[in-house]
Amino acid sequence: MLGSFKDLLPIIVVIGFFQVFVLKQPLPDWLSIMVGLVLVVLGLTFFIFGLEMGLFPIGETLAHALARKGSVFWLMVFAFLLGFGTTIAEPALTAVSGVAADVAARGGMISNTVDVKENYAMGLRITVALSVGFAIMLGVFRILKGWPIHILIISGYILVVIITLFAPEAIIGIAYDSGGVTTSTITVPLVTALGVGLSTVIKGRNPMIDGFGLIAFASLLPMIFVMIYGMVVA
Repeated sequence: MLGSFKDLLPIIVVIGFFQVFVLKQPLPDWLSIMVGLVLVVLGLTFFIFGLEMGLFPIGETLAHALARKGSVFWLMVFAFLLGFGTTIAEPALTAVSGVAADVAARGGMISNTVDVKENYAMGLRITVALSVGFAIMLGVFRILKGWPIHILIISGYILVVIITLFAPEAIIGIAYDSGGVTTSTITVPLVTALGVGLSTVIKGRNPMIDGFGLIAFASLLPMIFVMIYGMVVA
């Protein structure tokens, strides 16, 4: 809990400084704010314990077992389903897709009805989840082959720039944000554990060089997929 509080301390100092010295206003409802800070510290503490005790060991264990089994097919299936499942469950993606649907309805891009907005938001979520599934597959295949990550990432961002020239302006911002919301509390621990676990088991792979980078693919491909989704919807 002390470590979590130290992590939050810079945020508390910045907000307190602007509230007291710049805005020169007392904190509104300071008691509820203090209770909220305590809850945040407790939540971060238990979340970190949960990662260390549950998610990281699960990801590494599955990676080790699949690598020893020697089946590339099942490894790829697992990578895709892991990326898809963790992304579709991301609270951040759910929130962003819901806001995007509301804004699209107010802007006249889609009908302002509950069913249409829900379908738009769900379509966005599924598109992003599919993209992350393919991204994790690509990252795992890179680990198996030992390809340099910078070539793939640079090529991917060049493709992002090219698609941006043809995508509707209304979807570009959402697409770029989709790359960030996919790498949140659920996806990052499991995907990182998968990459590190695979590179540890596979002969000739260095966990520091080959084990990391899956999150970069998970941030890159959603931008491409969502812009294509916007082109199709438009």
